[in-house]
Amino acid sequence: MASRLYLDFVGEVDVLLTPDRISWLTTGNTNASSDCDMSSCWGLMAATQMPTEVLISDIYAVELANRGSILESKSAAATFSLLSCVSKLHYFAVHFVEKSHKQHSVWIPRELVFGHPDPKACQEWVRCIHNFLNLDDKRPKKLLVFVNPLSGKRHAVKTWEVVRPLFDRAKIMMKVVKTDRAGHAFDIMKEITTEQLNCYDGAVTVGGDGFFNEVLNGLLSWRHKAPYPPSPVDVEHYIQENAGQPIFPHTDAVQNAELGARAVQDAEDHAELDSPPLCYDKDSRPLLPNFVASRTEASHLSLHQSLQFGCKCIDNLKSGYLGSCTSGEATTMPSFLNPSFRIGIIPAGSTDTIVVSTTGARDPTTSALQIILGKRLPLDIAQVVSWKSNSKSSGEAPCVRYLASFAGYGFYGDVIRESESYRWMGPARYDFAGTRVFLRHRSYEAEVSFIEVPDETTHHIRSELASCRNEAVRNSKKVKCLMNCAVCANGIKSDDPIVFTSGVEMLPQTKPQASKWLKSKGIFLSVGAALMSCRNDKAPDGVVADAHLADGFLHLVLIKDCSHVSYLRHLLRLTRKDADPLDFKFIEHHKTTAFTFVSHGEESMWNVDGEVFPACQLSAQVFRGLISLFATGPQL
Repeated sequence: MASRLYLDFVGEVDVLLTPDRISWLTTGNTNASSDCDMSSCWGLMAATQMPTEVLISDIYAVELANRGSILESKSAAATFSLLSCVSKLHYFAVHFVEKSHKQHSVWIPRELVFGHPDPKACQEWVRCIHNFLNLDDKRPKKLLVFVNPLSGKRHAVKTWEVVRPLFDRAKIMMKVVKTDRAGHAFDIMKEITTEQLNCYDGAVTVGGDGFFNEVLNGLLSWRHKAPYPPSPVDVEHYIQENAGQPIFPHTDAVQNAELGARAVQDAEDHAELDSPPLCYDKDSRPLLPNFVASRTEASHLSLHQSLQFGCKCIDNLKSGYLGSCTSGEATTMPSFLNPSFRIGIIPAGSTDTIVVSTTGARDPTTSALQIILGKRLPLDIAQVVSWKSNSKSSGEAPCVRYLASFAGYGFYGDVIRESESYRWMGPARYDFAGTRVFLRHRSYEAEVSFIEVPDETTHHIRSELASCRNEAVRNSKKVKCLMNCAVCANGIKSDDPIVFTSGVEMLPQTKPQASKWLKSKGIFLSVGAALMSCRNDKAPDGVVADAHLADGFLHLVLIKDCSHVSYLRHLLRLTRKDADPLDFKFIEHHKTTAFTFVSHGEESMWNVDGEVFPACQLSAQVFRGLISLFATGPQL
């Protein structure tokens, strides 16, 4: 489609509309003396800075504009001009996004206003542009919005009022729920039927990380059907039975390599036997080998024979394949009938770590525009299970929570527990509680077991495996997770719909020869598990700068007991950009897909996405790309 139009603050332009863009060229007949207020279009932006084309993918709305501007007639001697014989134009506005030149991750809403003497011509332009926008099926048509009035500084309602006009302009239908109590959003997401949920293209939270976690858990609580990760007791028993030794303590690399090779070979020999699948009950764990698909009770589905070490598995991270192992019958996984379902976050919390880590900016407008344009970003989720010591004998089910960003025990758990008494302080309560907890300098005896993921450059040196592991993580080139991340795209395409599936299918697989359980036991100031970098205003690079959003791994950060001064140095490095907060001898950093935790003696609390989660025996496993966000990834 092409015609001559009037572009506000530029003049006459020849405009061409194609399926991927709208472009224009000036004709030489300009008129910058329009009576309309320049601030309504471009603010302080000069006309010379206007683009000459806009991509359809950057347009979020188009509408007729009742400007009513009266224009002075041109001279009769002028060459053919749209304005030579008219005194009034009819307008339509094209709304699009533009990236900030100073902060590349910040998106700014812009507007182009075109005019034509014929109102039908304006209507036709609006109709044609609408048609091209509707061809993009990734854009949401209907959203379920949750607003938490108590999030952060209690500005969530005001934040929503600021960005809502963007959604209205984009003609997105919305059901808005303002929560009135803790757990309100969780209950709604848990109780809503699949049929009702399929009416929406996604859910949007206006609040902080904890509020997002509430909606996430309500969504996954009964829809995500997967076996639990192994309990600490399961892991210990399995290794003792198969290797005759405790879970490989990583203080003896040579012995560990021999034991690991022996256990792996035994498991491979067993997997090759042509025998009927073995069934497992609700106490069996998927990360331990020799358990094969079977129907189970309650929240479990049938699985393939798996997993991380000891099973005959053809999957590995290098190939990026996310399939299952070779044994067992194909599993029918539950999923949304609407594959486009995503979750969006409009930041209005205390730290907004998830938003900063997934969009690069703590900006409500940027988040709103990425939701409107239907951006998709796969996100790893961890299933965190709290075990009771007598859960097996009593038959009581463990407590399950889903994690999106960070879980911390010790210092981080004490801070979140302490801060609960000072909610009236708003976000400042975290600084106050953090100072009090730091001065106490309390440490905890604990035992952490985890699946080893050897560094590709050092895993072949078996004799130095344990001592090299931390050095490899610290000294290797840190590849940050940014927009269009190649690491996250290996095996998952951002444009592909992500469906809820069994955890075994989604867990990244390593080669059997390179997988074993390791254990770290001692006295810790904190135990942390990061699924993403966890960037925020106070930690510009986050806790783990090179953590990725959808690579199937979490990062264990174990901080052993040390002096006040040493721990303060670690905390100060967190506040500085390009400083490595993990480069200390008292800190262990391990990349893994699953871990177990047992506390001994005095107990702390777990901080799971900013919410208190009591657990003295805990297991966690990662599900790669389990959900998708309305986001693009950061562009730093």
